[in-house]
Amino acid sequence: MKLLFIGSRLYDDIDWYVRSKNIESVLTESNEEAINLDLPDQVFIVPRGMDGPKQVALMQKVDAIVPLIGIDPPLIDVAHMKEEVEEEYGIPVVAAGVRAVELTSNKIRTKEFYNDIGVVTPNYQILSSPDELELEFPVVLKQGEGQGGKDIKIARSMEDVKEYFEKFDDALCEEFIEGSEISIEVLGFKGEYVALPPIYKGETTLEGTHPLNKVKTGPCMVDGLDNNLVQHTAYKVAKNLASDGIFEMDFMYSAKKDQLYAIEVNTRPNGTRYLTTATCGINSLCELVNMAAGEFSLSDISDRLEYHYSTEIPIGDYEGPDVKEPVKSFQANDFVVHGPAGYQRVTARADSKEELEKLVEKLI
Repeated sequence: MKLLFIGSRLYDDIDWYVRSKNIESVLTESNEEAINLDLPDQVFIVPRGMDGPKQVALMQKVDAIVPLIGIDPPLIDVAHMKEEVEEEYGIPVVAAGVRAVELTSNKIRTKEFYNDIGVVTPNYQILSSPDELELEFPVVLKQGEGQGGKDIKIARSMEDVKEYFEKFDDALCEEFIEGSEISIEVLGFKGEYVALPPIYKGETTLEGTHPLNKVKTGPCMVDGLDNNLVQHTAYKVAKNLASDGIFEMDFMYSAKKDQLYAIEVNTRPNGTRYLTTATCGINSLCELVNMAAGEFSLSDISDRLEYHYSTEIPIGDYEGPDVKEPVKSFQANDFVVHGPAGYQRVTARADSKEELEKLVEKLI
C-alpha cells in the first residue's frame, strides 16, 4: 500500500507505525527546510495549497491521502481537495469535509451549531461595540477565527472591553465559566464514531493561563462529573458533523451549576493527543493511517483499549533518562518527550497514581 501524507511537522509521530505496517510513504511539503523530510520514502516539495499534493497523489498512484495538518487556515482547502479527489478520482482522503470545517473553523458558527443540535454552550453575544454588552463580568472576548488562545481576552470591566475594541472591530463575547477545562478526541470514519477518554486540562483562571503552561492529567477525574456524559456529548457533536478524521473538543464543567459546557471543536490533530494515547493506548494519528488502510473499526479499538494514569508536564528542555526507540511510541515507553526545544513537555503513564508519581520524580 502507498499513502500520501501532507505536511511533515507531525510525521515523526507516526513514521514508526507506517514502517511497521510496511506502507510505502510519500510526503508533500511546501517548506524545503521543514523537519522530518528524511523520514518518508519519497518527499516532494510543492507550492502552498492543495493542487501540488493532488498532482503528486495522481502521479504516484497512491491508495489514500492523509493530511497531517495541525493548524486551522489550510483545513478548508484540504476539505475542498478531499471532495474533488474522492469524487473524481476515487482516492480516499482522511480529513474533514467542507461542511464540518466551515462549522468548526469559525467560533460563531460553532456556537450556532451547538444550539441547533441541543448541546449546551456558554451564553454569548456578538458585539460590534462595547456599548452592546449585556452579559455580566467577567466575560471572554474572542475573534471568530483563531487557535491556541490567539486574540482571546478575559475582560473584568468595561475598560477591558474598550481596550479590546481598540484592536478589533467586533467580538464574540461569552460568559466566563469558572470550572474545569476538559478535552476529548473523537475518531470518525465512514459514519462510525468513537469518543476516547476525556483529558483534564486544569481549572479556568481569570489570568487566562495558556494550556501549554498547565499540568494535564488523564483520564479526567473531576468531582461531580460523569465522563460518560463528556463522551456522549462529544459523540453527539461528531455524529452531527458527519465527517471523517479526528475531532478534538474542548469543554468546561461548572461544579457550581453542575453543568457541562461545549466550548469549541477542531477537525485536526490536537495538543492532547499524547495524553490520550498514554491513557488508553489509542493513538489518533495512527488511527488516521488505519482509516487510510481500510483497517479502522470500533470493535478493534474496543479490543485495544488500555487503562492507565497519565500526566503531561511542561519542562522547557528535557534532561532526563533516554527514551527508547521508537521515541514517539508508548508501545516501547512509559513516557514520551515532545515539543520544540525550550518548550518541551513530558507525557508519562503508569498503572497507578503512586507509580506515576514515582516515574515523574525520576523524569524531572
